[in-house]
Parts: sequence; C-alpha cells; structure tokens
Amino acid sequence: MKSSRIPGFYNLSPEERLKAIKEFAGLTEEEVEILRSGNALSIEQADRMIENVYSIFQFPLGIATNFKINGRDYLIPMALEEPSVVAAASNGAKIALKEGGFKAESTGSVMIGEIQVITNNPEETERKILEKKEELINLANQQDPTLLKYGGGAKNLETKCFSSENMVIIYLYVDCRDAMGANAVNTMCESLAPEIEKITGGKTCLKIVSNLADRRLVKVSATFDKEALGGEKVVDSIIDAYKCAELDQYRATTHNKGIMNGVDAVVIATGNDFRAVEAGAHSYAAVGGRYKPLSKYEKDGEGNLVGTLEMPIAVGIVGGATKVHPVAKISLKILGVKSASELSQVIGAVGLAQNLAALRALADEGIQKGHMKLHARNLAATAGAKGEEIDRIAAQMISEGNVGFSRAEEILKEIKGE
Repeated sequence: MKSSRIPGFYNLSPEERLKAIKEFAGLTEEEVEILRSGNALSIEQADRMIENVYSIFQFPLGIATNFKINGRDYLIPMALEEPSVVAAASNGAKIALKEGGFKAESTGSVMIGEIQVITNNPEETERKILEKKEELINLANQQDPTLLKYGGGAKNLETKCFSSENMVIIYLYVDCRDAMGANAVNTMCESLAPEIEKITGGKTCLKIVSNLADRRLVKVSATFDKEALGGEKVVDSIIDAYKCAELDQYRATTHNKGIMNGVDAVVIATGNDFRAVEAGAHSYAAVGGRYKPLSKYEKDGEGNLVGTLEMPIAVGIVGGATKVHPVAKISLKILGVKSASELSQVIGAVGLAQNLAALRALADEGIQKGHMKLHARNLAATAGAKGEEIDRIAAQMISEGNVGFSRAEEILKEIKGE
C-alpha cells in the first residue's frame, strides 16, 4: 500500500525526493525528466496560453507529505514562493494521522451563471422568464452536448427581481462535472441572451459565470491529538486564536490567508484558476454580511482539537491548463485524483492542515521562529551566496538568533575573506 509518510523527506536531495515521488505515482522516465529539468513549459506552448508572451515565470514546486484523506494516502504537489508553507502543511497532516487523517466531502460540481436583464417592468419580465424556464434550460444544453453526455449540463434556472433598479438577474445552474466550467457556463449564458430579449423585450447586459461557487462546497474535518500538538494548553490557545478570528475581521483576513497559502499552492500546481478560488473563498467568508474565518476549532470530550473547514472550491481535471501545462498534468498524476470533486477535497484538506500548523505556531512559539529558519536560506541567496555558502550563512544566522539581510551580507563577506 502506498504511504504518504516518508520519514526524513525534508532531508533528502531534490533528486532523491523525485525518485520517491516517481515510485509513489508511477511516473515515466519522460515525466521525471520534465520535472527534473524545471523547464517543462516551452516558450511556444506559453505563447498559445496567453497574449504577448515574452518569457516564462517559474514557481518552486514542492511535495507535502503525510496526507491521508478519506482513508487514502496522497503526496501533494504545491507551487508557491513562500517558505514554510509546504513544511507546515506536511506537519499539520502528520498530526492528523494519529486520529486517521482527514475526512472530506463535497456538495457537487454545480456552477452558477448570471444573466442581467434591464427592463421597464421587472415583475412582468420575471414572470415571462419563469414561464419559459424549461425551454431556456433546453436551449442552454444544446450548447454543450459533451457535458450533457457525461451527466452534466444546465439543471435549473431561477430569477431575482430588483424593482427599484429596473433589473432582473437570472441564475443558471450548470453541473460542470470534472471541468471547472467557466467557459461552458459563459457560452450557455450568452446563447440565452437573444431568446431572453425576445421573450421579455428587455435588454441583456452581463452574461457570465459567478465565482461564488456555493453549490460546489468542500467540507473537511480532522481531529488533532492534544499531546502531538503540545498539550491541552496549546489546544486552548489555538481555540482562543480561532475565536479572535471569529470576532475580528482583521484577524479573520489573516486566518483565511493561511488557509489560502495551502489551497492556492495546490490549485496552481494542478493548472487551475487560483484567482477564481480566492474570490469565491473570500466572498463565501462574507456571506451573512460579516467576514468570518473559513475554518473553526473546538475540543472533543478527550481534550483533543477538532478542526473543520467549509469553503467553495471550483476546480477541474479536464480542460484549460490542466491538460496543456506539462507539469500540471504530472501533478494530477501524482495526486491520482479521479474527479474534480476528489481534487477539491484534497485541496480543502491541505487548507485545513496549513491553517492548523500556522495556528499552532502562533499559539505556541510564535510564527517567526519556524518561518525564519526557512527564510534564512532565501536571505543568504539574496545576499549573493552560492551553493554551500547559503547553508553555512543560514546556519550561522539561526544559531545567532539574528536572521536578516544585513547579517547575511556580513557573514558572506567574512566567508569571502577566508
């Protein structure tokens, strides 16, 4: 049985880590070479992805270990530039392992498209639209027979009347299956516009998907052993930190940023739209009129910490960059996910693990102690150090308790003087 628990993974060389990932995911030699080279995306491929291409910007790609989700082990690719995030997510997942890892579920794969109608008689316009509801749904489904073939497609249509603004908004609910679905939904909405104008006599304006994917929620939970966290005092401190986020929007924003550190890194690694996921997450956090944390924490009867997370995560495993970017394709293979819903559950688990690890650091030793250990290497490299100089400078700064750019420059000069 494959295990995401790889003792000492952090201490391996990049080549040794790549070998372990190859064995776990069954990668081919060609796929390994793509990852080894770090230059998987050619300038020709990039030029076909976006406009005005002149170069390629790269992120470090790391692996989070120790993840068990719904009884299955995962190695999780994470693409980002911030030190400590991959290590923190792996550590949070390791703590969850003692109680069986993460439990996750999702509510489905329905996205919402909006069509804005400007009209002099909103109530009458709304009535006419609802009278033709089934016809409009059928028309929408004619735009994507492939989606329909796999059990997806437009499933429902609702309206909201804004009489004071002479406006009606139509909501088209589309099951996108294993696609993120923005293009399919946008096409359907645009195809309905002429028919809606014909039916109502109104004017259609906006015709576009909503990134508040609240019909595509992920719910994740895990129990974190109190002793593994550092004792019940740490558990209480984490709960107090969560309560601060529940009460104060300034803290809630940073609390949720910690979740998105993990979420975005996996979304990017798999070629999905992290901006859409970010927008949906923060909008969902404000549903009800006040911005709140996306996760919450409480104690069980034995004093262990129970964490839960609920948020919209609209991602796909077909279409877009997931099938164009070579590394995105390999990342999905490493994950071994079989559906978009499974991918969203994995992403949610990473978000909760990262959040837990950050809160533990905040509640126990402070966030900077662990973060600065990893940041020291970046500072050494920024100061101009190369190869073993980087490790030597980082180690000295950490031992001195003085991690800073100026100190890195001073130590480098001392090394050069030797």
